[in-house]
Amino acid sequence: MTDPRLPYLSELERKILWLSSWTIHNANHVRPNRDGLKVGGHQASSASLSTIMTALYLAVLRPEDRVAVKPHASPIFHAIQYLLGNQTREKLENFRGYKGAQSYPSRTKDIDDVDFSTGSVGLGVAQTLFASLVQDYVKAHGWRKKHPEGRMIALVGDAEMDEGNIFEALLEGWKQGLRNTWWIIDYNRQSLDAVVREGLYARFEALFRSFGWDVVVLKHGSLMQEAFREPGGEKLREWIDSCPNQLYSALTFQGGAAWRRRLLDDLGDQGPVTRLIEKRSDEELARLMANLGGHDLPSLLQAFESIDHDRPTVFIAYTIKGFGLPLAGHKDNHAGLLTPAQMESYRASAKVRPGHEWDKFEGLTLPQEDLERFLASVPFNAHGRRRHEAPKVPVPAALPTPQQSSMSTQQGFGLILNELARSGEALADRIVTTSPDVTVSTNLGGWVNRRGLFAREEMKDVFRAERIPSTFTWDFSPKGQHIELGIAEMNLFILLSALGLSHSLFGERLLPIGTLYDPFIARGLDALNYACYQDARFIVAATPSGVTLAPEGGAHQSIGTPLIGMAQDGLASFEPAFVDELSVILRWAFDYLQRDGEGQPDERTWLRDETGGSVYLRLSTRTVDQPQREMTAALASDIVDGAYWMRRPGPNAQVVVAYTGAVAPEAIEAVGLMAEDRRDIGLLAITSADRLNAGWTAAQRARERGLVHARSHVERLLGELPPHCGLVTVLDGHPATLAWLGSVMGHRTRSLGVEHFGQTGTVQDLYRHFGIDAQGIIAAAEMIAPGRPIRHLRALG
Repeated sequence: MTDPRLPYLSELERKILWLSSWTIHNANHVRPNRDGLKVGGHQASSASLSTIMTALYLAVLRPEDRVAVKPHASPIFHAIQYLLGNQTREKLENFRGYKGAQSYPSRTKDIDDVDFSTGSVGLGVAQTLFASLVQDYVKAHGWRKKHPEGRMIALVGDAEMDEGNIFEALLEGWKQGLRNTWWIIDYNRQSLDAVVREGLYARFEALFRSFGWDVVVLKHGSLMQEAFREPGGEKLREWIDSCPNQLYSALTFQGGAAWRRRLLDDLGDQGPVTRLIEKRSDEELARLMANLGGHDLPSLLQAFESIDHDRPTVFIAYTIKGFGLPLAGHKDNHAGLLTPAQMESYRASAKVRPGHEWDKFEGLTLPQEDLERFLASVPFNAHGRRRHEAPKVPVPAALPTPQQSSMSTQQGFGLILNELARSGEALADRIVTTSPDVTVSTNLGGWVNRRGLFAREEMKDVFRAERIPSTFTWDFSPKGQHIELGIAEMNLFILLSALGLSHSLFGERLLPIGTLYDPFIARGLDALNYACYQDARFIVAATPSGVTLAPEGGAHQSIGTPLIGMAQDGLASFEPAFVDELSVILRWAFDYLQRDGEGQPDERTWLRDETGGSVYLRLSTRTVDQPQREMTAALASDIVDGAYWMRRPGPNAQVVVAYTGAVAPEAIEAVGLMAEDRRDIGLLAITSADRLNAGWTAAQRARERGLVHARSHVERLLGELPPHCGLVTVLDGHPATLAWLGSVMGHRTRSLGVEHFGQTGTVQDLYRHFGIDAQGIIAAAEMIAPGRPIRHLRALG
């Protein structure tokens, strides 16, 4: 029996391909181009997914399903959303233009219903896997009982499978018991520059089966299958299955006559198979040979709708790059564009009149009212936009602050979380922690002992069951709140991204915290950027930082991470020196993660804190003496804003030392020694170079717009200093992090820090080596603000 949906889907597929191709053509050949640069787009890469996406979005998907669209299929996605009423003609006309439909699907910059941003290939694919794990986490905790489980679906380019992070994710999915995940590989056998290697699909199949996935191969469409049932059909099947990728692509581009010549050369004079070929016209033969599984609606619907289980499933769908377009199959078609002449030929075949290119039903044969009725009944669009909202989790007025006299910020972080774990605060129930095999060494052990590790099925700690003494209890259960990962920082940040979108994807707010060694942020930097681009909300605690893990040597010491923290959009970066600062920052961070407001910047800091974001804590294992002080509201405010005076300078200050993080003891010692000779010396504690710099930049922009009284926090702090005062900045990281401070009010500045890989040794050895010990700070102060000889400099020397 014929599926009654097929006539509508076939018609709408033609329209979707037209709209996608015209959107790109309009951007490159019709819309005025002021700078003369190629706008680009991916007509061929979009076309290979036109049938698959039509089947999914207009028939198979349900509102609870979530999809990561292959980046280069963005125009197809926008075209579908346009037909469904979720995208505007204005945005399509401005595709790849300022505030137009985006080059690649974007949760934050597109107006249509994007589930996962894509762009940096491979990341969106892995995101669906981790989103499925988050869905399991939310369900296991009893927060989504009334909602059906959705499938997390990735549309994957075959060349995208070269990305290493996909294989890291596959391994993690196997370990975590992955469910409800579909990956659909667009196996068009072409990459950006070439045709992919022979036999790749067989490698894919073996790989996925080894990780416990079901594999569905969609190679032959219904036209092919009908032909295979004819006399001689098996010979044709054998030829298709053994045809090299490059040859298949080349013959597809050349068309029916080329197919006929080649098939007759290879299979002619064999009786039935010759008749099978000869009975078809060139056009019919071309249509038959292009009827791969990924372009056959009946085959796709049958394959997708036959899945009645929650096991992870990969569909290897054979397609043609550029399907339905004049450049179909050509190896150079990835970045190729239809010429105006080719587009006019395509227009004629699509029966689209000039001036009606954007009409939703132009050129289609079915009545408009029937098509509108069909689109209104599409299951995926039944509830309109599918983004959820979740209430904010209350944050206490203050977090517990450990009272030990000497601690490291890493130790304090663990103690704060441990106290939260034992509390009855609703906040603690929504915290979920994760770490790439460094849970204990980043001080999450106490939290995990109290809150447990997450797994869908209970697993008791064998050491505990065997009564073997151990500091840590590793019990797994559905109620656990820590997700342990293997050693793969890409997985950490993609999981944090998925956890940090739970409020929008699943309607349940989580407060994720991920820990890793600070030097290894760079391993997952692409995934971190991706998470921030999606506006996922999480805290990343990176420790140890700088050269404070001195005996481990340069491989475990970080230099440029403070600059990453400053430069990364969507991420507020802090580096506290003391645990009471950390407590204030963490409390603020839990609230900041949950903000999503709009409005004008705070005129006190000029930071747009109401929009919220994620938070990066750069922590240290170095034990330092803790200040015994009252945490006033004013001090807490300054800590969050980025800096406060630990020693306020006098009116005739010659030198101010500004420090960040673990070098606090050296800065305090240096200022104490210099104060015997220079009474007005100041000591500025910087908790966030990122927020100071962002506020200063924003205040400058405000003044440029005419708000002449705009002043940032750092301008008010340094505005107290006389013009002749010198600044010495110091941190255990790249000196450029604080070097800009001299530009705020024009003070002479000497910036100290770490610029090269460290040696092994003690912290004192390395601080002396890099000139960021007390002696180095004093020497720098003497250079920028000469005065009376400093006797301690001579003594230290």
